[in-house]
Order: sequence, then structure tokens, then C-alpha cells
Amino acid sequence: MAAKRIAEDVGRQAVASVVEAAADAGIGAHSGADSTARDQTATAVRYLLQLLAEAAPGNTVEVRVPPFGAVQAIEGPRHTRGTPPNVVETDAATWVALATGSLAWRDALAAGRVAASGQRADLSANLPVSWGTMEL
Repeated sequence: MAAKRIAEDVGRQAVASVVEAAADAGIGAHSGADSTARDQTATAVRYLLQLLAEAAPGNTVEVRVPPFGAVQAIEGPRHTRGTPPNVVETDAATWVALATGSLAWRDALAAGRVAASGQRADLSANLPVSWGTMEL
């Protein structure tokens, strides 16, 4: 069963809330303070993953942001069983920063904030996530 699509207004509000909270606290997204912040972080992460999957459809790279979500994206060979050959995994704060453009892909890799394995596990061409001429 496919995950329920997050409405644009709900997703944007969640992203704005998480980005604002991180800026106010001088830290990354969701610090574990309360369940409302966790819910907003979960929605923001899932919404940004949804946008990535829509902007770069495919099944070549699995992008994981535990415990909140994962998507398959990027056009190319499809895997059918077991661990995908191309995997990107990161935490929620890093994903929100990458997806909104406040952290560059190469900087996240250099700092060890992203684990990327496989020849196609480079999201730099797809970040920050956007549609049309409008970025978050």
C-alpha cells in the first residue's frame, strides 16, 4: 500500500516549523524535545522525501531517513530483492538541511552526516528539492 500523500500546505508548514525551530535553537531539526516537534519533523521529512520522489522518479536509489521514512527515486536500473545497490541514509536534521538547501551535499558527505553507497547514490543534482521555479 502506498503512503498517503502529504498535502502541499501541510508539508510546507511542517518544513517551515522545523527550519524555524532549528534556527531558533541553533541546532538541527528535532532535538527530541516534545511530541509536537517530533510530529512536525516526521511530516517535514516525509514531505521532502515525497518531493524528491516526485522530482526524480525511479527505483535506483533508496533514500532513508530513519525512523521517519524512505523513498526510492532516481531513474535507472530497478532492484527487486534484498538491499538496494544504491542507498543514501541520514538523520532528520541533515535531510531537512539538504532538502531545503541550507547544507550542500558535498559538505554533508565530508562531515560524515550522510552515508551514501553505490555508484548512483549522489543526490547533489536533485538537491535542494523543488518544483518549477519555486524552492522551499
